[in-house]
Amino acid sequence: MNGARVLDALATISPKGTKRLKAGHPWIFRSDVVDRPHAPAGIVRLESARGEPLGWALWSPASEISLRHIEGSPSRVPDAAWWHAKLSTVIARRASLAAHANAYRIVHGEGDGLPSLVVDRYGDALVVQILSAGVDAWTAEIVDALQQITGATGILARNDPAARAREGLPREVRLLYGDVARTLEVHEHGVRFIAAPWDGQKTGAFLDQRENRVLIGARSRGAALDCFAYHGSFALHMAKRATQVTALDVSAPALARVQEHATLNGLTNIDVMEGDAFDVLREWNREGRRFDTIVVDPPAFAKNKAALEGALRGYKDINLQAMRLLAPGGVLFSASCSFHVSRELFHTVLREAASDSGRHMALRAFTGQPVDHPELLTVPETGYLKGVLLEAMD
Repeated sequence: MNGARVLDALATISPKGTKRLKAGHPWIFRSDVVDRPHAPAGIVRLESARGEPLGWALWSPASEISLRHIEGSPSRVPDAAWWHAKLSTVIARRASLAAHANAYRIVHGEGDGLPSLVVDRYGDALVVQILSAGVDAWTAEIVDALQQITGATGILARNDPAARAREGLPREVRLLYGDVARTLEVHEHGVRFIAAPWDGQKTGAFLDQRENRVLIGARSRGAALDCFAYHGSFALHMAKRATQVTALDVSAPALARVQEHATLNGLTNIDVMEGDAFDVLREWNREGRRFDTIVVDPPAFAKNKAALEGALRGYKDINLQAMRLLAPGGVLFSASCSFHVSRELFHTVLREAASDSGRHMALRAFTGQPVDHPELLTVPETGYLKGVLLEAMD
């Protein structure tokens, strides 16, 4: 037991914080902590201002989110055995995914009742993100439990998100157990691609779009376009049914990886185009070019609330251009990973784009996050990914 575990330390929270907690949200902000624990980061007991026991919470002394509730029973002390049992339960929910993919999320933070802890599996390797001081204090026990439960041969910490700095923690990438290669091969519904756990996007790949890639892959035909292609994971699925796929991205190194992935899968019908998607789609519209299948999956345009207005303009513009490029009967899959762009706002933007395009766009499917990225109704922060499948009726 290290000095960070002062399990008899007590935090008392305000009626407002108690109400929020009982409504199903695990976060307690600094302003709602009536009596702060005199303890370093770790796990503390939680009580209401009336003295009602509320269980246990991760404690982050330097953070605006001071407490993150993890256990409702005062008698169930979160020790090493607790972490092992909790992680075992959470990971077991993903068992069915192994039949179709070797890469998926096994812990989704608040969505799995383990706030500020993210774990992605890539075959025999795990990549973790430990995003609060409270959970950071339990890194050794978490790593031990993960290795025992999964049999992982290597565990890498991608502790480089900005959230770590707000917790007073260093931003770093470091090996926690065994060995993790610089690149790992992902198998996903018959498609293979390379993940880069040490320096790639997120924990090495975009695992949250797995089912959406399968969805548009099954609907793909004719000339297809993958906008903001990055490493081409959508393009690879589309190429199985489409005649020709164009992977469009502003990054030459990303497009080089697309070509590598095409070779890995024995695909000869993927070509690449380097350029800004907004500019390229406008030019292709002027030229009268048409596509039967289009994917628009940009990076998050709204990193914060202040960027929301500009983000909505961006989503409308790029989807307007994509709708105009669609051939009659063509399908468009459009996604947003911006948390600050709600489903309602995203759907409004798409309606406005459809109206301005002059096309009759039929809704074929709404999509959200896959089973390994659970979104809790009472914790909106667990949800960010929205997708819509559209078909041009004229």
